[in-house]
Amino acid sequence: MAYESGALDATLAAAAGEDSALFAELRLAFIDSLGRQVDLLRRSRCDGNWQMAAMRLKGLAASFHAEPLILLADEALDAAPGEPTVVRRIQAFLDEFSAAA
Repeated sequence: MAYESGALDATLAAAAGEDSALFAELRLAFIDSLGRQVDLLRRSRCDGNWQMAAMRLKGLAASFHAEPLILLADEALDAAPGEPTVVRRIQAFLDEFSAAA
């Protein structure tokens, strides 16, 4: 499954302007933050922890206008804590976005 990250890259580019170093730094910050949220989801087993990680993920995605990731966060919010298929899809998004760096 491929995830379109065009809007996300456009948001980063708009924030960085002509500064390619800032663009790279913002992209890395997004990747790091997303990685932390995926890790929290992976380790969450109770409703509260799962919901908190999914909401943080959705907030991160919304901040960067990453629509596919917003949809994945919504899936996580609707899923049972620890749902492996949701975590795998979010991890796939992270892996694909990271590889495009």
